[in-house]
Amino acid sequence: MKSSARCPWPKSALDISYHDHEWGVPLHDDRALFELLILEGAQAGLSWSTILNKRENYRRAFDGFDAVKISRYTDRKVAALLADAGIVRNRLKIAATITNARAFLAVQKEFGSFDRYLWGFVGGKPIVNRPRTPKDVPARTPESDALSKDLLKRGFKFVGSTIIYAFMQASGMVNDHLVTCPRHAACAKLR
Repeated sequence: MKSSARCPWPKSALDISYHDHEWGVPLHDDRALFELLILEGAQAGLSWSTILNKRENYRRAFDGFDAVKISRYTDRKVAALLADAGIVRNRLKIAATITNARAFLAVQKEFGSFDRYLWGFVGGKPIVNRPRTPKDVPARTPESDALSKDLLKRGFKFVGSTIIYAFMQASGMVNDHLVTCPRHAACAKLR
C-alpha cells in the first residue's frame, strides 16, 4: 500500500503491518476480543506502539489470554507478572486483567459469547465513518459511552469511553480509516 494513502498514524514497520492487516477488521473471536480489550487498557497513558511491541510478551505472560486461567491467578502469579519486564508492570493494570477475566466469563455466560454482547452496541454490524482527516476522528462517541458505562457496571476496569472507542476502532466495530486510505473501502466490505 502506498504510504501516502495510508492513515497517517502508523509509523514503524510493526504499526504499519498492524494497520494494514488488523486495525478495523471486524473481530468476532471471543479470545481475541478479550486480548484486545486487555491490551487497549494496558495502553492507557502509553503509546499503542509500546503495547504492540510487547504483544507477544503479553500473550506469553497471560497464558494466551485464556480468561479461565487468568481468572484464577494467585498472588504468586501477580508477583511474577510484576517482575516481568516484557509487559507493562503496573499493579493496577495487572489486577484489572484478572478482574476483567472474571467479568468477561460472566458476560459469556449471560450472552452466550462476548462477541454477541459487544456487537449489540453497534447493531451487529460495523459503523462505517467517512473521516477525511485525523481531526475528523472522535476520541469517543455515544456508542463508546454506552459500552463503557455497561462494562463498568459489570465490573470491568480500564474501560473508559476513550479506551473503549479505541477498542471499537481496532476490533472493526467502527471503521475509522480515512476515506483516502485503501483499508477504508476494504474494511467497509467486511462484517
